[in-house]
Amino acid sequence: MKKIFLCCAAGMSTSMVVNKMKQAAAQKGIEAEIIAVAMEEFDATLPKFDCCLLGPQIKYKFEEFKKKADAAGKPIAVINSMDYGMMRGDKILADALAMMA
Repeated sequence: MKKIFLCCAAGMSTSMVVNKMKQAAAQKGIEAEIIAVAMEEFDATLPKFDCCLLGPQIKYKFEEFKKKADAAGKPIAVINSMDYGMMRGDKILADALAMMA
């Protein structure tokens, strides 16, 4: 099972993206646990998941979070803002799976 977490300012708009990603995973027959957390939960969540995607609204935290993710051997990226805005769960899921390959 793939374990992906999305991190954003408060976890609100990102939870809609999570739902779209879960739908895309189900359609493709991919077992995945996908959650959204606020940035204050990043440190506690990182060890339990395979990769992290940051919401575009907190891309300014990328360098700080990347150091922690690199130390833990976990891939991390900022979600493409166009995909995020359009709620393209299938594309965002594909990007996350490619990071873990």
